[in-house]
Amino acid sequence: MNRSLILAWILVLCTAAIPCCQGYYSKTVAYKPRRQKVTHLHFFLHDTMNGNNPSAIVVARPNITSRTNFGNIVVADDPLTVGPDVKSEVIGNAQGLLVPSGQNVLSLTALLDFEFTKGEFNGSSISVFSRNPITQRERQLAVVGGRGKFAMATGVANLTTYFGNLKGDAIVEYHVTVIHY
Repeated sequence: MNRSLILAWILVLCTAAIPCCQGYYSKTVAYKPRRQKVTHLHFFLHDTMNGNNPSAIVVARPNITSRTNFGNIVVADDPLTVGPDVKSEVIGNAQGLLVPSGQNVLSLTALLDFEFTKGEFNGSSISVFSRNPITQRERQLAVVGGRGKFAMATGVANLTTYFGNLKGDAIVEYHVTVIHY
């Protein structure tokens, strides 16, 4: 008898809760696409793994030795500047993960968010998630999203290595085409 009473109360409570949950969903409205914009961005990323103030550090290493550092996990907070000189105006930063993912060829999987802190796009960002074959001087990364003025962004980032050394430091020039609303 107790089980029947408990089941009855559960049914009463569930039935009573239904009217309060009806406002959760909005009405369906016709889709009105907004006009897309195309923005071209140009900046330099400074990736520094050495010295007193590195902008990228290895936070995890696998239990194997690899000439490509396969499996390392690098966390980055790299400055973005208007020119290749590290002392040029800083317009934002790129934060995220870089994972050496090639066993035989040096290649990174890049998961980065580029936030702009000055100018027209202050407070907005674009996100990339792509394979970055860093031994190639010129390469592309996919823009997979954004926020702020770059909400729902897609596009492509064309990269050129401006400077690089064997210690892992690099300056990379970015020409980015962003399609957004």
